[in-house]
Amino acid sequence: MTAEITTALIAVSGAIALAGATYWFTKKRERDAELRKEKLEHYKDFVSSLSGVISGEGTPEGQRTFSRACNKLNLIAPQSVVQALQDFQQEIKVTNTLGSIEQHDRLMSRLFYEMRKDLQVTKKVEDPSFIFGLWSSGVPPERPNLPSND
Repeated sequence: MTAEITTALIAVSGAIALAGATYWFTKKRERDAELRKEKLEHYKDFVSSLSGVISGEGTPEGQRTFSRACNKLNLIAPQSVVQALQDFQQEIKVTNTLGSIEQHDRLMSRLFYEMRKDLQVTKKVEDPSFIFGLWSSGVPPERPNLPSND
C-alpha cells in the first residue's frame, strides 16, 4: 500500500509541477507579447516623429515631438537601440557642423536595423549595411502669418 501512496503522491506532485510550469510559461509569453506590443507603439511613434525633423519640413513642434519620442525609447528599448539612437542624435543635432548626409543615412539605417532586430521583424538575416531612406512631402511647412508693416 505504501508503494501505491508513493506512486499517487509522485503523480499528483508531477501534475502540480506541470500545471505550475504551464502557468508560468504562459504568463511569461503574455508579458513578452505585451512588451513587444508596447515597443512597437513606441517605435511607430518615433518613426512618425522623424517627419517633423526632416530637412525642409522641420518645425519647432516637430522637434518637440521627436524629442519626446526619443525619450520614450530610452525607457523601453534595449541598449543596442538606445546606443544607435544616441549616435543618430549626435549626428543630427544642430551644433554638429561636421555632419554629412552619408553619415546621417548610415546611422539612421543602423537605428532602424536595431529596432527591426529587437522586434524580430523577419526570421531571415538582414544586411546591416542596407541604407534606409525617408520621404519628405516636398511641401514647405506652414508658417504663421506675420503682421505686415503697412
